This record gives sequence, C-alpha cells and structure tokens, in this order.
Amino acid sequence: MTFLGSLKASLAALAVALVAVTPASAQTIDDIVKRGKLIVAVDVTTPPYGRMGADGSPEGHEPDMARVLAKHMGVPVELVPVTTQNRIPFLISNRVDMVISLFSITPERAKQIWFSIPYSFEASVLVAPKATEVKTLKDLAGKRVSVPRGTIQDTILTDANIAGINIMRYDDESAAIQAMLSGQAEVVGTGSLVSQQMNQRQPGKDYENKITLRSFHQGVGIRKGQTDLLQWLNTTIYFMKNTGELQALRTKYMNQELPELPVF
Repeated sequence: MTFLGSLKASLAALAVALVAVTPASAQTIDDIVKRGKLIVAVDVTTPPYGRMGADGSPEGHEPDMARVLAKHMGVPVELVPVTTQNRIPFLISNRVDMVISLFSITPERAKQIWFSIPYSFEASVLVAPKATEVKTLKDLAGKRVSVPRGTIQDTILTDANIAGINIMRYDDESAAIQAMLSGQAEVVGTGSLVSQQMNQRQPGKDYENKITLRSFHQGVGIRKGQTDLLQWLNTTIYFMKNTGELQALRTKYMNQELPELPVF
C-alpha cells in the first residue's frame, strides 16, 4: 500500500471510529473479562508503530502490543484507531479501556490520566533532506516546519519562540509527514524511526534526523482511579520484559535492542 493509500485508509477508519465506538465503561480486570473483550485505542498514522494494513486492520508495534496484552488477559481485543488529538478524549469518555498510541509519559498528561510503567522508548526529532542545513533550533528561522498538533515536538518548538519559524500544525502524524514529502514543509517534527520510512517512499531525498528534541518513554494510558487495571498492567509489562516479548516486538518492527526501561 502506498503512503497516500495508507493515509486515506487510516483517516477512513478514524472517521468510522468517531461514530461507532462501543462504550468501554469497565473499571477492573474482572469487568473486562466479564464483558469478553479488551478495547484499546491505537495509533495507525506512524509506521512502524502503527498503520492500517492491506486488510483494513491496524498493524504495527502498538496494535501488536495491544494484542499481546489481551492474550495475557485471556480475552479478544478490539482495536480503535485514534489520533494524537482524540486519544485522551476517547479514554476519559469511556470509549476505550486503554490507550497504546505512542503515548509519551509527561506530568501534563498525568493530570488527566494514569500511565503504566514504560513498555517502549522513542525520541522526538526534526527530519529534513540531507541538503537542508539544520544543526540548531536557530537554523529553523524562516523555515516551514510541520508537526502533529499537541505533540512534544509542537510544544518544544512553540516554547523555543524561534524568530520567523512557520510551525505548520496537523491533526495527525501522517498529515505532518505528508506535508514534508509533498514539499509544503521543509522540516518535519516526528519520531526517530520515521526517516527510514520516508526514504523508502521517496528515494533520493536522503531524509535524515537533524536534531533530537527530546527522548522519552511510552506508557499505556488508562483512566484515573483504575488501581486494579494499573496494577495488572505494570505486572504484565514487567513479565513481558522478562519473557522477551517486549524485545521481540522491538526487533520485529525496529530491528533494535530495547534499552533499559525505568519503573515508577
């Protein structure tokens, strides 16, 4: 599937999800098991973390993480595509049980939801063609930079107050990346692995990571107050680290060693 085809399929799935999501009011593990399925919001806009497959089902690191958790819980999983903008609203409005969607752990987000211990690691970076001179944030002056709205890269660039920068905000990762690929943007703020995908789709540009804005860990998001579910998640993620299941996902989708993951 082409990048544009994947994007269209992802957006179509998101449109369906907005109007056809089963309420997920379960508060405990017993509630979820009794209902007979685990409902998880996942990213489908940022390969290799998530995308819509040729069969119309979410595929990638985040959907597979959800599938493994459901396996350990002993129930089927229902995957609900979300964007960076609607993942928290979907969670706190009881449309899903949890969010596994490149969800970096921050104090600001922790005001609204609870996070599990980390299950993965990433970095927010600025990507541009090799020929584009970007070594410091000051080099972004006068440049068009696309970012997914409300993400860490959006926040960092906004707070940097760079003179003359044109921050182009999009509702999801795919749209921000497409702005770069189509020439609307000169730089894109995204994840550290995305440049590999961009080079596969547009050979010759030699896209590369220019600046690392921040490294972060990803956690599973749940509603505040769900102590039972949080304890189960932390225990299961710990177990998956020891059994090698987290490393297997990292190898399959990133071909990398999983770094040491902190606990809290």
